[in-house]
Amino acid sequence: MTDDDVGIGDFDALAQDAATAALLACCSSPAWARGVLAGRPYGSVDRLFAAADAVLAELPESEIDAALAGHPRIGDTPDNAASAREQAGVADSGDEVRAALAAGNREYEERFGHLYLVCASGRSGPELLEVLRARLGNDPATERQVMRTELAKINRIRLARMLGGAS
Repeated sequence: MTDDDVGIGDFDALAQDAATAALLACCSSPAWARGVLAGRPYGSVDRLFAAADAVLAELPESEIDAALAGHPRIGDTPDNAASAREQAGVADSGDEVRAALAAGNREYEERFGHLYLVCASGRSGPELLEVLRARLGNDPATERQVMRTELAKINRIRLARMLGGAS
């Protein structure tokens, strides 16, 4: 455990400002952070995860957009430690894969009007490119739901890390 990690009991006991900051480091939607905070104390990681998922499912699209704003494009240089860890598999990809990801990101954003978000942890650049190409075939409503599901996965990974779990 690092100095930044907290267990579930510690999280439950954190001051409001500190807990808010910890949650915003997981997901940049202020409404999500407020909703998750409102459920404290959780007493278990499973209860925290369930609440995080439930709050996310109820967020309006504007708050989903706020959450997306906290993520760099897949293949871009990550601007935070969490994204750098999650996209580590892309860093090992060659120039051809990175160029294809950049082109795919542009196509995706033109088609759907938002960032291509995918849970990248443990996945290679070529795999993420394959997922991107497949998702370009989705209709906008389906893709928006897929993106929310991916966001929930990322949130859980980041919450687990915050609580001292490996992810």
